[in-house]
Order: sequence, then C-alpha cells, then structure tokens
Amino acid sequence: MSITAERKSAVIEENARGSGDTGSPEIQVAILTERIKNLTEHFKGHAKDNHSRRGLLMMVNKRRTLLDYLKKKDVQRYADLISKLGLRK
Repeated sequence: MSITAERKSAVIEENARGSGDTGSPEIQVAILTERIKNLTEHFKGHAKDNHSRRGLLMMVNKRRTLLDYLKKKDVQRYADLISKLGLRK
C-alpha cells in the first residue's frame, strides 16, 4: 500500500522544480497521487478494508487542498501538474 523509497525518489526527481527540491506542492501532490493509486488497487481485492479507506479519503482531501493552494498561487503550474499526472479528464 505504501510506496517504496526508490519509487518515491523517482517521483521526486520527475516533479522537482530544481535541484534539492523535496517539498514543493507539485512533489507533495505527485507522492499523494502515487499512494492513492496504490490504495485504489488494494481495494479491488480488499473491499471491506474500512480503516485503509479512511486513510485514502484523508489523502484525497489533502491532495485537493494542495491543488487548491497551487491553483491560487500559480495557475500555469497547476495546469501543468494536473496534465502531467492525468488528474482531470
């Protein structure tokens, strides 16, 4: 359900705004998206895992908050991120 250290490092490299960047909203959203995808796969086989479902909902809300912040600060960065991660249709 959690992501490996190697995968997390790869996600950080793909979404970093510069060298040494580990906490920008883009990286936080990308890591949350990866964790949400993993949990979504988990629920296909474990439909009654309600404790993890609560965690999933908290992650989705946190990602939404970060995306709202990014949209308020810089619309172009927001648009680039959602297209890169495929969050909107």
